Amino acid sequence: MRFTHSLLLFAAVSFMVVACRKDKDEDPIDLDYTSASDNARADDAFSDMMSVVDKAVVDNGLRDECDPTVTFDTLSTPRTITIDFGTVNCTAANGRTRRGRILVSYTGPYRQEGTVITIVPENYFVNNNLILGTKTITNLGLDADDNIHFAIAVNGSLTTPSGQVATHTAARTRTWIEGSGTPEVIDDVYLITGGGSGTNRNGIPYTMSITSPLHIALSCPFITQGTVQITPASGVVRTIDYGNGACDGTFTVTVNGQTFTVTIG
Repeated sequence: MRFTHSLLLFAAVSFMVVACRKDKDEDPIDLDYTSASDNARADDAFSDMMSVVDKAVVDNGLRDECDPTVTFDTLSTPRTITIDFGTVNCTAANGRTRRGRILVSYTGPYRQEGTVITIVPENYFVNNNLILGTKTITNLGLDADDNIHFAIAVNGSLTTPSGQVATHTAARTRTWIEGSGTPEVIDDVYLITGGGSGTNRNGIPYTMSITSPLHIALSCPFITQGTVQITPASGVVRTIDYGNGACDGTFTVTVNGQTFTVTIG
């Protein structure tokens, strides 16, 4: 009987060890990068919206095959600009579709210290994603390197064609490192630093921090360099790497040692 009891006890303990090991082995590795992808798409959308405004101010948007109607009101206070792509999608030279309007108000010239520019999308869609919110740009004058720099504040959201919503807030510094000495915008290059937060399309909150400045050249519709860390409310850090300067609309996300390539389009 003692031998039988010992055998049963050993079998029970062995089963518990195996069961615990099985549970541990089957615990899924967190490889979800939805927060990183949603943040990158939001950064891209609001950066693209600013590029549209830059180009519209210079030449009424006529550099692109998707020509908006641009209306200036220089008598109002503050002055306003309306950029209207119409109610039907038009396809830009970079392949993006756009429809809707972008409303802009500004207190002074772009290059003038103290000028505040406010950008608000109105029924505005990019690739059928609805862009909502406000982007505010404040000219801070020259920095220590004699570059014009701006405070950027974003509070907005993206809604996918299927109705999923991702929110996006940002507090950034935008430094004008090339092209400030010419009237053209095509040679303008900016570096973006700072951080932000949001919730992804599944309702999970996250924080973000730019760990290497984002590189934005107005000759390219995409962010082409820089790294960002995304930290979900529960989970490990996700790292976004925009690459080494190629204008291809792709970036990588690394999470738990696994790297994925994402195309914004």
